[in-house]
Amino acid sequence: DESYIASNLYAPSRDVIANWLSQQLASPQHANYLAERKMQLQKGQAALRELKYDGISSELLFGKAALAQYLEDPEEGYYIKSPKSFLGASGLAPAQIQFFEDIVACMMSNVKNLTEQALQKEVTQTVIGRPINFQGLHGEESNRQAISVLTNAAKRVGFKDVEFQYEPVAAGFEFEASLTKETRVLVVDIGGGTSDCSMLLMSPNFTNNDNRNDHLLAHTGVRVAGNDFDIQLALQGIMPSLGMNSLLKTGKPMPTSSFYQALAINNINEQTEFYSAQNRRDLIQLSRDAKETSIIERLITVHDHKLSYQLVNAAEQAKIALTEETQQTIDLSDINDELSAEVTRDTLRSANKRTLESIANIMQLAVQQAQCQPEVIFVTGGTAKSPVLSEFLQQQMPNTPIVVG
Repeated sequence: DESYIASNLYAPSRDVIANWLSQQLASPQHANYLAERKMQLQKGQAALRELKYDGISSELLFGKAALAQYLEDPEEGYYIKSPKSFLGASGLAPAQIQFFEDIVACMMSNVKNLTEQALQKEVTQTVIGRPINFQGLHGEESNRQAISVLTNAAKRVGFKDVEFQYEPVAAGFEFEASLTKETRVLVVDIGGGTSDCSMLLMSPNFTNNDNRNDHLLAHTGVRVAGNDFDIQLALQGIMPSLGMNSLLKTGKPMPTSSFYQALAINNINEQTEFYSAQNRRDLIQLSRDAKETSIIERLITVHDHKLSYQLVNAAEQAKIALTEETQQTIDLSDINDELSAEVTRDTLRSANKRTLESIANIMQLAVQQAQCQPEVIFVTGGTAKSPVLSEFLQQQMPNTPIVVG
């Protein structure tokens, strides 16, 4: 749908993100930003000179264009998907929080600019969708950190009034327009980084009510979602072709940590570890210790060419294809000529047993909190159309109709 922009960003260098953002800001935010990011902007100027010398555009790309540019040459530039997944991460240094704030501000600025072009007027108010919990651990502390990042970013790019709404509630209000009578609705929102449930009392007679607090019966959430479906499918469907589940010369099983780290695009620490120089040395040693040396070289190729997002994207496209098909071939020729992997709906189902159970848990928790059963389940989000998910949800509540939005 062209009305939506995927939460992706591509920069020709991570160092120029601050410089791009500074050009989008109006005063007084522009002056404040120049003072706060002085060192980053100086570093960015050096990167901009290099890009100009090499004839490379300094523009940032968003949504589908960002993904397309990354896939064209994964080794070049800086690409990030679903940054909201990181905002509540514990242990972030102040510089990391600033960097994520800048990324979010760039995305918000892009949306604001496009909206203002379409409406032909300035937009200064925004409602930002938020998960129930940004992280599983340190819940309230993580939520405060993430809300602070989002608020600061929104204010920086020119939004004067900033409000937040739980994502499943926002999705539920859209569904409410289709109802003809008062209905208890369990909204299950499978986002990119989090899954959230809300039990809502809905009616066509409620749509003009300013205060809906009495109609919001329960909220639950978990940091497991669409990205996890893709990562787990890649782990079970792709990684055996790169050496996972193979044997060492000693007959012992191959250690699995590097295979997971290669795919953990929603975990900063795991990705930092995978792409470290030390880990590359460890992978070379692992290939020497492996029964099949050449198979681990494929994982080294992932490291050297920065293919993490490419692998997870390949799994995501296979997941989407499995909505209509029962089997799908994943092309892995970027890693090795003629290499491919076969996945089925059963692969997707078995790979995501824990992911599905986590979603079932928050559904049951929402029912317990609300102290009532839903009359309908409304499922929304990128993974909502997967038969694997809808079949699983129907098994949890076999007597409740499911509507996919």
